[in-house]
Amino acid sequence: MLARPSRLTRRPDYVACYNTGRRYFSKHFIVFALEREGAAPVWRYGLAVSRKVGDAVRRNRTKRVLREFFRLYQDDMPGGMDLVVVPKRRLDPRRVTLDLAVQELLPLMREIRDSLCREANDGTP
Repeated sequence: MLARPSRLTRRPDYVACYNTGRRYFSKHFIVFALEREGAAPVWRYGLAVSRKVGDAVRRNRTKRVLREFFRLYQDDMPGGMDLVVVPKRRLDPRRVTLDLAVQELLPLMREIRDSLCREANDGTP
């Protein structure tokens, strides 16, 4: 598990991501990304796995796989960002694997990092 400073822990942080962050979509996940102004270049992540995904066993498995993804690929995460990952309803928790998370989330993380670089160079969103 990643250290506490790498995780979103307060409801206002999640709400800010949902309301003002940009959305990135894959087949099974939605990622809300919010750039923190004037913040340290540390990224933070949060998981929002609702009961629509399944019972407690399936929700916990989904969260374990996603936490492992963030632990393994923490060097590829964009700095100064808050990220909230929400599994879509169509995700079958019995088939959630680290390979699926890598296949879908790693390109999204690269897209987020690239869009940040473009915005920094252009000055436009």
